[in-house]
Amino acid sequence: MRAVTIEEFGAAPTVTEVDKPVPGPGEILVKVSHSSLNGFDGAVIYGFLKDVLEHKFPVTLGKDFAGTVEAVGEGVGRAAGQRVFGVVMKPVVQDGALAEYVVVGEGYGIAAAPEGLESAHAGALGLAGSAAVGVVDALAPQQGETVLVIGATGGVGAYAVQLAAKTGATVIATAKPGAETEFVKGLGATHVVDHTADLAAQVHALSPGGVHAAAHLAGDPGAAVALVAAGGRLASTLGFGPEAATELDITVTSVMANPDPATLERLADAVVSGALTVPIAETYGLDAVGQGFAAFGAGTVGKIGVSVA
Repeated sequence: MRAVTIEEFGAAPTVTEVDKPVPGPGEILVKVSHSSLNGFDGAVIYGFLKDVLEHKFPVTLGKDFAGTVEAVGEGVGRAAGQRVFGVVMKPVVQDGALAEYVVVGEGYGIAAAPEGLESAHAGALGLAGSAAVGVVDALAPQQGETVLVIGATGGVGAYAVQLAAKTGATVIATAKPGAETEFVKGLGATHVVDHTADLAAQVHALSPGGVHAAAHLAGDPGAAVALVAAGGRLASTLGFGPEAATELDITVTSVMANPDPATLERLADAVVSGALTVPIAETYGLDAVGQGFAAFGAGTVGKIGVSVA
């Protein structure tokens, strides 16, 4: 089968032929139709996670998947042909979703794709969406509060802006003037601040005492902390946790994406109902994934989708 792989850290991703996987007990073979690019993929390519996770080369990249069940291993209740989506969650980085087929475990990181959820949207929903759910749930914004989303134009940020706005909170999103500003406003941001200028001055002009809550998805955590009011909350996807904030008068939570079936179903239902938009900016075919990674590195807003089938 065709897959996007790297042979070593720092290598350019290329489409190669690898063996089609076979599902074992409790596993599902998914014929992939769509996927998307995430920051995790870049971290794998450049070896940022080599001391954290075991890697076995060649590594097939890709975390998100959407497709149909092709075959199942012993003890699996799903039927061939069922539409599914989710996130590849394995202890060893080797078999990813930027491939024609992927094997995943039955109990975690996978859910049925409901009627009305387009496969292209499902393939760009799992990892970034579940991370955003974790962030917004940790912040627990209330109607009338002010929430700052730092890194609002990325995949996680685009979902976080929408989820926070749905709570009735006033969302301040970071974005450059122009297309980025229009993008985050379209997602529900009430105010936009330019992170390339004096961020603190802009935020304090809108919320003089500091914001009630902040989603730290990009940049220096110290700068984010300084913008949160005493007694406020900050949630970070970048490893900044409570142990680094013991002397601060705010609650800090370190968040990792948790694509359990309940979270994936919650996201899918929100998309089908129209409460959540999947912000796909560009879509590339499997053979053009290299261009997709270049666009990702250049800072394309929202999600970059990959059409596999």
